[in-house]
Amino acid sequence: MQYLRKLYGKYIRCGGCVLMGGMFLSSCATASLSRYGTVGRIKEYEWCHPQVPEAFDGFRIAFATDFHYESRFGKKRLSGLVRTLQHTAPDVLLLGGDYRGRNGGDVGELFRALQQVQTECGIFAVMGNHEWGTADTLVRRAMAETGVRLLEHRVDTLRRGNGFILLAGVRNPFDLQRNGISPTLALRDEDFVVLLTHTPDYVEDVPVTHTDIALAGHTHGGQVSLFHRWALARFSHYGNRFLTGLKYNSQGIPVIVSNGIGTSRRDVRLFTPSEVVVLRLVRKR
Repeated sequence: MQYLRKLYGKYIRCGGCVLMGGMFLSSCATASLSRYGTVGRIKEYEWCHPQVPEAFDGFRIAFATDFHYESRFGKKRLSGLVRTLQHTAPDVLLLGGDYRGRNGGDVGELFRALQQVQTECGIFAVMGNHEWGTADTLVRRAMAETGVRLLEHRVDTLRRGNGFILLAGVRNPFDLQRNGISPTLALRDEDFVVLLTHTPDYVEDVPVTHTDIALAGHTHGGQVSLFHRWALARFSHYGNRFLTGLKYNSQGIPVIVSNGIGTSRRDVRLFTPSEVVVLRLVRKR
């Protein structure tokens, strides 16, 4: 265990893998009190797994989702988000959807800012449930202009040295009639696969075979919650089962659920700080 970086948190064992979830700030941190100014906390996980390729030992995945730009998260906090993401020293940046606020927002401005984050492998994204109509058109245009690669039931390959890992993205996970067959089903057991989906419900709704770990948002951690277990708002048809943090589907596949950056419905957070998630891969020897 000595090779795991010491953070405030706990070790969690999952079959053949080990995950560690840690918080740099307390669970009730807010953006105004945070050392990062814009984001309540950076929540970091280290994962030791035998299928992590040697070349990806130490690889850092930054995950940000549910921006709702502009909501509580507006222009004055945008530069702080970029600084926070850059502080995580990511090798790749993944985006989990819901980019535009319910009252509008310049998503071109949002993506031009995110483009400033320096990574080795670029930026990949999926869409959220707020990407429809005009918002969908504007987000797609902004992604194309800033080089963000959209994964809509697609799999992309990240290569490093002689190794590679696979990124699979889900198109509209709420439309199971059209998208109920996971893009991971065509992959192999020996591949190392990260699944990106807007809602964590997808990993329970359908088989996501060959997925090693999934990243999701949508729940906002409930925005207002008690003990990270109960929230009045319902963002999932599984209640609070996938509210926030490290969870598992019925097949034991881990999914990390982020509180996200912005707010929905009401511009308030209580005991659910906004967050950036960092997943560090460690090869198990």
